[in-house]
Amino acid sequence: MADILNPQPPRYLKPMNKVMMAAQKLGIPTGPAMVLTVPGRRSGRPRSTPLTPFEFRGGLYVVAGYPGGDWAANARAARTGTLARGRRSRRVHIVELTAEEARPVLRAFPIQVPVGVAFAKRSGMVRDGTADEFEALAGRLAVFRFDPFGGP
Repeated sequence: MADILNPQPPRYLKPMNKVMMAAQKLGIPTGPAMVLTVPGRRSGRPRSTPLTPFEFRGGLYVVAGYPGGDWAANARAARTGTLARGRRSRRVHIVELTAEEARPVLRAFPIQVPVGVAFAKRSGMVRDGTADEFEALAGRLAVFRFDPFGGP
């Protein structure tokens, strides 16, 4: 099991992300996955990553798969981006939640995103994938809300 204090992304993640993004561009359904594109915080060039946002209490949220992910740092710095599914896209404001705000979202995560639970187990972030385990990650994992551009 990975070091729970310093989890690393699995080796298959980058190649799998490239396949997911290619499928999205071709309009091939990839389940609930969407592609977030934001400017890189250093280069300013567009950076894209697939993720699995979910609806919770009327908002659209995403939970980072592990601490320290580049995509999360880019999203945090950009604060706006484009969220796409297939050939449809929309601009969004990206709002990072505080640890306290993230707690209920993290509790909902294992029910809403089962594929994310499997990922968190493989990376060593959680053992059983319970709501309590995910809530305990508040403050360690980035949690973002996507607001409509020009929205709240």
